[in-house]
Amino acid sequence: MLSIALSELIQIFRNRLVLVTSLIIPVAVSAFFIYRYEIFAEMASLGYIAGVLVFTVGAFGLYTTTVTTLAARRQTLFLKRLRSTAAGDTGILSGLLLPITLITLVQVTVLLTVLAAVAGMPSNAPLLAAAVLAMVIMMLGLGLATAGLTNSPEHAQVTTLPVSIGTIAVASWVGISGTEELALLKRLLPGGSATELAVNAWNGGVPVADSLILLAPSLAWVVVAIALASRLFRWEPRR
Repeated sequence: MLSIALSELIQIFRNRLVLVTSLIIPVAVSAFFIYRYEIFAEMASLGYIAGVLVFTVGAFGLYTTTVTTLAARRQTLFLKRLRSTAAGDTGILSGLLLPITLITLVQVTVLLTVLAAVAGMPSNAPLLAAAVLAMVIMMLGLGLATAGLTNSPEHAQVTTLPVSIGTIAVASWVGISGTEELALLKRLLPGGSATELAVNAWNGGVPVADSLILLAPSLAWVVVAIALASRLFRWEPRR
């Protein structure tokens, strides 16, 4: 697995398109939110900014790169060749996705640290970490499912749009309007509960037990995504 991960890390830094979409664009958008944090905090709250930062990196970085990577490796028959080695299916997928997952965690950690430095510390850092992990696991699951519907890296530019734009839209909706109205709908949508968890973790004022319940919808999306991936994911191109 580690040899696959190292090879994939090298490929990420060699591929300009992936480098831009997974590193530069999410960081640039997040930097704008941090730079203008006073405006966005006045519009909603600092927790809203944290939630948007988390899902900007998760959607445009982790999720999009996951789908593009798997589609590209399938198209070049790399996935098929890997299955002829001693590595199991779980080890292959883990090795391919480990680099972008670690990059995402580093990006989110740095961005949230910068936000904390300029705007003030979050109320509950461990709870914020739980929100980040929920986002990462959910986006990985959705990425695996979407990869099953994606024939090529070029096709990924289309297939990833609904989830990437949708999760950021949900994060903005929840972060700005809160969950006083339509709470169940907002929490059941992908990204809604994780955003609310990030908002609660940063702003405080909500019992920890009530916030931890918000992990359930995100984990439910993971179960749904993995079930879809098990049916849709292909190791070879369609003939």
